Amino acid sequence: MNLIPLPAFSDNYIWMLHDGRKAVVVDPGDAQPVLQALQRDGLQLSAILVTHHHADHTGGVDTLREATGASVYGPARERIPEPLVRLGAGDHVEVLGLRFEVFDVPGHTAGHIAYYCPEMDGSPLLFCGDTLFSGGCGRLFEGTPAQMLASLDSLAALPDDTRVCCTHEYTLSNLKFARAVEPDNQALSQYTAQCEIKRAQQLPTLPSSIRLEREINPFLRSRLDSVIHAAQAFDAKAKSETSVFAALREWKNQF
Repeated sequence: MNLIPLPAFSDNYIWMLHDGRKAVVVDPGDAQPVLQALQRDGLQLSAILVTHHHADHTGGVDTLREATGASVYGPARERIPEPLVRLGAGDHVEVLGLRFEVFDVPGHTAGHIAYYCPEMDGSPLLFCGDTLFSGGCGRLFEGTPAQMLASLDSLAALPDDTRVCCTHEYTLSNLKFARAVEPDNQALSQYTAQCEIKRAQQLPTLPSSIRLEREINPFLRSRLDSVIHAAQAFDAKAKSETSVFAALREWKNQF
C-alpha cells in the first residue's frame, strides 16, 4: 500500500492511499492535486474520507465525486456536501481492503472525526484531520478545552507505532512553541533539527508517530510538572487539568 501526502494550498496535505489500482483520499480541499495524481499513476478513486466541515478539507469533494463516482464518508453531525455516508464513534468503514475505525474527536470543530486502521503494512495508521498536529493541536473553533483534551487523550492512547497523518505542515511553527514550553526537552530539540533538514529539502515532516508526539507535543504532555509550570507562568489561574490545557492553547494562539 502506498501512503502519499499531496500538497494543496499553502500548507495542506491531502492524504492518498493506493494499491497501484484503486485509491482513497482524505480531506480533499482541492480536487486538482488529486485528479493529477490519479491521472499520473493510472488510479481509480474509490473513496473519499472527510474528517470535518472546513472548506480547505471539503472544497474538492463534489468535483471528485462527480469525476470519479467515489463514495464519500464523513462526520455524522457536520455539514458536508451530500451524498455521503455519515459516521460517528463506533462505526467503521472498509476501503482498499482496510478497516478504519471511527473516533469522535470534537474540539477543533463540534463534530470532528478521525479514522484509525489498526494494521496497514505492519503498523497502525491514523487520519486525524486538524485535531492532532505534530507538536501541536488544532485551534478550538467550536469545541471546548475539555473536549479537545479528551479527544487528544483518546489519540494518545493508540499504539506507539501508529502513523499520525495530520493535514497541515505546521510542524516547525508548532515546535517553536513547544520549545518555549519545554526548553530542556532533548527529544524535542533533536526532532526540531530533523524537521528543519526535511523542510530545507522541501520534504514533508509527516507522518509523525504517537510515540514521538507523546515525547515532544506539549498538548499531549499537559499533565507533566514542567508543562504545568510553564502554563501557569502564562496564566497563574490555571490549576485544573482542563485549565492548564486551556492556558497552553491560548498561549499558542498568542505566540
